[in-house]
Amino acid sequence: MAEAVIVDAVRTPIGKRKGSLADVHPVDLSAYVLRALQERTGIDPNVIDDVVWGCVNQVGDQAAQIGRYAVLAAGWPETVPGVTINRACGSSQSSFDFAAGMVMSGQYDVVVAGGVEAMTRVPLGAGRDLGRPYGPLVRERYAVDLTGGEFPGEDFNQGIGAERIAAKWGFTRRRLDEYSSRSHELAAAAIDSGAFDGQLAPIPGHPDFTADEGLRRGTTPDTLAKLKPSFNEHGVIHAGNASQISDGASATLIMSAEKAKDLGLTPIARYHCGAVSGADPLMMLTGPIPATRKVLKKSGLSIADIGAFEVNEAFAPVPLAWQAELGADDKVLNPLGGAIAVGHPLGASGTILMTRLLHHMRNSDIRYGLQTMCEGGGTANATIVELL
Repeated sequence: MAEAVIVDAVRTPIGKRKGSLADVHPVDLSAYVLRALQERTGIDPNVIDDVVWGCVNQVGDQAAQIGRYAVLAAGWPETVPGVTINRACGSSQSSFDFAAGMVMSGQYDVVVAGGVEAMTRVPLGAGRDLGRPYGPLVRERYAVDLTGGEFPGEDFNQGIGAERIAAKWGFTRRRLDEYSSRSHELAAAAIDSGAFDGQLAPIPGHPDFTADEGLRRGTTPDTLAKLKPSFNEHGVIHAGNASQISDGASATLIMSAEKAKDLGLTPIARYHCGAVSGADPLMMLTGPIPATRKVLKKSGLSIADIGAFEVNEAFAPVPLAWQAELGADDKVLNPLGGAIAVGHPLGASGTILMTRLLHHMRNSDIRYGLQTMCEGGGTANATIVELL
C-alpha cells in the first residue's frame, strides 16, 4: 500500500459573520486557497488527479457542485476534476481522509483536499424552507424524544444535544465558560506569537485581513456570565461557549511519498490512519469519543503518544466530555484555542484544524497529532498524522 504524505496546508484567516469575507463569493474564496497552495508548492495543476472539497449548505452561492467551480475559478486546467463532500461539520476532514485513502489505494497520485463555507452569505440551515429534513422514518424512530417538548420544532438540534452532554457529564455553566475563556486566551497568544502567519492565504482586495477576526480579547467567565442561554431558559449553552458563525476556506496537498520525491517536494507529515464512527443522533456531539478510541486502536498508539489534539469546539461540552473520557492532558488539548474563539466555517473547518495541527506539529517538533470533529447526525471523524 502506498504511503500518503501531506506536502502543505493553507487556509484563509477566519472571517466573522458579516466581517471581512462577507463580500467574497465562496467559489472565489475556494479559488484563493487553491491558488495559494499552488504558489507555495510550485505544483503543476495538471498532475492533480482530483480536488475533493467539503461544503455543508449546498444551496444558493454554494450550490452547483462548488468543488468543480473552485477549480475553474482558480484558473486551473479544465481537465482537473473536483467533487463536493458533505459530512456536516466534518466535511473537509472527510475530504482529507478520502483523499489520503485514494492515494494509499493507488487510485490517485496527487489530490487536493479542503473545503469552504460562507455562512454570512449562506446561513446555517439554508434550504430548509424547501422541505423538511430527516424524513418520516427517522422521525418515527426518535419520536419519543423529538415530540417530548425539549427539541424546538420537533427537529434534531445540536444546541439541545450540547445541553444533554453538559447534563450527562455534570458540567456547570461556570466550567463551560472557563473553558471558553481559555479558548480565547490561547487563540490570542497564538495570533500574537505569529503561530498562524505561515499558513494563511492572502485575500485579494483585503490586504489588512491577516488574522482570525472572531477573537474577543479579554473574555472571562465573568463577562460570559452576562449572556443568556440560547436553547433552554435554564440551560448552560449560550453564544459565548459555542462556536461562532464564520466564513473561510482551507486546502491541503496530499500525494504518495514516491510522487513527492519525484516532484522534489518535502512533506510535512504522513497520513497515519483515520476512522469514522456514529453515536446517538439526539445527543449528536459525542461521536469524537468512539471515533478517537477507534482510530487509536487502529494505530496501535495511546493517548499518551499524541503530542497535540484538535477537538473541534462546536460547543464547550464537546471537548470537555471527550477529555473526561479519554484523559488527555490540558496542555495538549486545543493548544491554539479553537472555534469558540475564532469561528467554525462548517465545510472548511476540517482542513482548517488540520492546517493548524500540521503547522503546530512542525513548529513544535511533535511526532503525532490527532484531530477529531463532531458532526450533525451523530457521526465523527478522527485522523492521526505523523511528522516527517
